Amino acid sequence: MDGPENQHTQERLIGDLRQVIENAEELLKNTDHYSSVLYQSARARLLHALQAATEELARFEDAQLARMIAATHAANLLFGDATGEARLMRAFRDE
Repeated sequence: MDGPENQHTQERLIGDLRQVIENAEELLKNTDHYSSVLYQSARARLLHALQAATEELARFEDAQLARMIAATHAANLLFGDATGEARLMRAFRDE
């Protein structure tokens, strides 16, 4: 199972990847008026890399969500939480 430090690292990496994608999208938007072959070739490569990064980010987020759902389900089984109210009360209990 993922430890808290590993989870924090994964969240930071996902955040960093989001930032890189946003910056690349902004760069593409701001350089669309350049028409030289060199610029257009570089923009095409960046667009391809951006699409791959966006797909990878979606996979990371899906995997993270699946792990969170599995951890929640395991905790519900472990503690016998039958209702949402029981889950909330357990979350605020000091143990």
